[in-house]
Amino acid sequence: MTFQQPTLDTSPHVSDEVRKTTCYMCACRCGINVHMKTDADGNKQVAYIEGNKDHPVNQGVLCAKGSAGIMQVNAPSRLRKPLKRVGERGAGDFEEIEWDEALQIATDWLEPVRRDNPEKLAFFTGRDQSQSFTSFWAQNFGTCNYAAHGGFCSVNMAAAGIYTMGGAFWEFGQPDWDHTKLFMLFGVAEDHDSNPIKMGIGKIKKRGARVIGVNPIRTGYNAVADDWVGITPGTDGLFILAMIHCLMKAGKIDLTYLAQYTNAPVLVINNPGKADHGLLMRDENGKELVVDRATGKLTPFDQPGVKPDLAATYDKDGQTHRPVFHQMADMYLDDQYTPENVAERCGIPAKRIRAIAAELARVAFDEAFELDQKWTDFRGETHDKMVGRPVSFHSMRGISAHANGFQTCRALHTLQIILGTVEVPGGFRFKPPYPKPATAHPKPHCKVTSDAPLDGPHLGFVHGPEDLMLKDDGTPARIDKAFTWENPMSSHGLMHMVISNAYAGDPYKIDVLFMYMANMSWNSSMNTRGVIDMLTDKDETGEYVIPKIIYSDAYSSEMVAYADLILPDTTYLERHDCISLLDRPICEADAAADAIRWPVIEPDRDVKGFQSVLCDLGAKLGLPGFVNEDGSQKYADYGDYIVNHERKPGIGPLAGFRGENGDQSGRGAVNPKQLDKYIENGGFFVEHIPEGANYYKPWNAAYQDWAVGMGIFDSPQPYLFSLYAEPMRKFQLAAEGHGDRQPPEHLRAQIQEKMSPLPIWYSCEAENHAADYPITALTQRPMAMYHSWGSQNAWLRQLHGHNPLYLPTKLMSEHGLVDGDWARVTSPHGEITVPVLEMAALNENTVWTWNAIGKRKGAWALEEDAPEATRGFLLNHLIHELLPPKGDGLRWANSDPITGQAAWFDLKVRIAKAAAPEEAQPGFDPIKSPVGSGPKDLTWKVGK
Repeated sequence: MTFQQPTLDTSPHVSDEVRKTTCYMCACRCGINVHMKTDADGNKQVAYIEGNKDHPVNQGVLCAKGSAGIMQVNAPSRLRKPLKRVGERGAGDFEEIEWDEALQIATDWLEPVRRDNPEKLAFFTGRDQSQSFTSFWAQNFGTCNYAAHGGFCSVNMAAAGIYTMGGAFWEFGQPDWDHTKLFMLFGVAEDHDSNPIKMGIGKIKKRGARVIGVNPIRTGYNAVADDWVGITPGTDGLFILAMIHCLMKAGKIDLTYLAQYTNAPVLVINNPGKADHGLLMRDENGKELVVDRATGKLTPFDQPGVKPDLAATYDKDGQTHRPVFHQMADMYLDDQYTPENVAERCGIPAKRIRAIAAELARVAFDEAFELDQKWTDFRGETHDKMVGRPVSFHSMRGISAHANGFQTCRALHTLQIILGTVEVPGGFRFKPPYPKPATAHPKPHCKVTSDAPLDGPHLGFVHGPEDLMLKDDGTPARIDKAFTWENPMSSHGLMHMVISNAYAGDPYKIDVLFMYMANMSWNSSMNTRGVIDMLTDKDETGEYVIPKIIYSDAYSSEMVAYADLILPDTTYLERHDCISLLDRPICEADAAADAIRWPVIEPDRDVKGFQSVLCDLGAKLGLPGFVNEDGSQKYADYGDYIVNHERKPGIGPLAGFRGENGDQSGRGAVNPKQLDKYIENGGFFVEHIPEGANYYKPWNAAYQDWAVGMGIFDSPQPYLFSLYAEPMRKFQLAAEGHGDRQPPEHLRAQIQEKMSPLPIWYSCEAENHAADYPITALTQRPMAMYHSWGSQNAWLRQLHGHNPLYLPTKLMSEHGLVDGDWARVTSPHGEITVPVLEMAALNENTVWTWNAIGKRKGAWALEEDAPEATRGFLLNHLIHELLPPKGDGLRWANSDPITGQAAWFDLKVRIAKAAAPEEAQPGFDPIKSPVGSGPKDLTWKVGK
């Protein structure tokens, strides 16, 4: 008798049509195939999402987040119509209105602001991916108060990379996965850039390469690392400088690379007490000067045939001027950086620090290799080979979100550079439009003129006190105090300080707060309870302290209840988006690439893409960039803008399929059918870098010429890596009393100490409370979630329905805790009571949790007894945007003093066992949602 197999349909009908676009479930921007089926009404609906195997980013790989994108477009929490507040702020009482009325209300609020004082609009966006467009809108409005979320996320990483080497990690660079043999990660969580890193780690492990993970928490990538270094949070810079000490002392550094491609041989002016002391020596054209090893003469660094000398000094007027390399030796060979002197603080044995440094050196130099590829450098010298050093690094928020994060990130770049592993085979490689020096970026602008655009871009890179954004009386020009003496190099702004400063009227009050995708009343704010109070507080006249709040979101997030006007956004499959070379493209190290999203489905609600709303609003306000000469609307919607806008002649948001026939790349006239071409090509465009131009990009003449042709530069921009950051020395000189612009007295010492032109390490303010609060508390995001917009997803909730606080074995034992117990966690600012779980692979004085899982009751269309609201929680309640008072009456931001990045990871706490409450504390009253709560079961079927 045979076994009877069940009858199965092994080839079910998957879809009637496949539409290719770009995922929006994290920062990877993977290509996806959206399978469509026809429903009973004859409409095409999303049935299934898979990876696009032809896409350069993910090559068909798709993670849980990407597959779950189908649940974003079916989420019960989606907003359905424009809303006008009719009750008190925070009560959630709204009236549905039509778009015409919504746009008219916004216009009526914004028009007098633009006419009388544009700075009274604070326009800040969260994790959208259209910042070149939103900044263009804000610049045309005329306000100086614009930025995106980088100030509380990644500015230390981005700015440190650009000031040091002209590019950074994140989306702007990658390891040479084909050649690297040792890959070292610092502070990397799993929510950003996940598929490319997973694919890369798989590739190098298959080849037998080694992975070292440096992170207090061993999850994700660190869990598959060959070596895990469970460092004490906030001490990464000290650990890195100790390895630099070891490498320099052993002579395991790439002297040729340092001499040819960095400012290590550039002479530093020795003129004690004078205004140029410590600046780089330059010629009359501003070019850095070196001593040529062949002639012994002083010469500009870029002259043909020059061989810069790392050892030579230059005597003039009784002073000896020494190169940067000498300054580095003085600093990093000091005994303060020996492994023995840093081991206890870092939580890493001295022997292990030495072993890791030795392994970096062994692989970089003993396993060096050559590619048989000719190339010509910017001095005109032709090289027969490309020297490979197969050590690569990657880093993210973990080392960035500290008050010493900027200098720590610079230290990591210095480590890469002295090993000669940046932009060489086997090392870290830039993705176009990087690399480009800080001097190739715009400087920030703040000149506000009534009824006129701002005088230039809001954000940029300062090169000295003369570039600070200060008013004539020395007060901050921007509401967030970006580009001031408090945080001079704040290239991304300080979004986390906007509400606090506006509420305090420091530096001034605002009339309208306009935000997009910024959940500032919940998980995107430090001091959550305090921010809620600021949003709802009224003055003595009974008016709200922050008078008007406009907010746009696709979902009924916690922030919705605190706005006066809601402009409902689409989900990512219902709109146009542009992942542009002007912004954050999808490039690879060997190619320039960009991508679009397009409406693969039409919204079933009365919603509009936020960017298209800005086109409408810009036209109603008569903003110069959004109206034609006759006053008519210039761009019908965002898709129209993407095709027809030119930032300068021939350069638009998209680099592909330009020109009337769609056959030009980078530069070219407007192509009316450009979006159609992208859709036909799978939603993306790729232009590969020519063979021989794809390494040594900052100095490779062929790459520089290719970048000019692509519109990345207008002329070649070769430059030296800045191990010594001269702009920082200029701020120190001001603090020492030189120059017309002087810092306030209370900031002089901070600037002199913290703004060292060579990377340093210093302990953070939180260390002052270590006796009472000895434990560091951190957050990470899981691979299955990207910020709060993903954690309400019906599929992803099953992976992370609530979050415990993870404690190391030592702390569990000390406090008599077992899995499932509850603990009271106290910081200098607040207290929470939460469930705990033990985790052995964790730094012994660190606790952590998944961020943004916890929800407020009533938000996101979740039931009030949803686990996210009863067992889920935020560490945000323990953090404050300001440091504890110092007794001087000043408001000191809880931020990096150089860039202003929010110091999320400096949080110090103490822990005590607690009786199990009914739900996590602090408890917040439920908020009323305009969409109510969703069904118990979210089920549907599309097609047959």
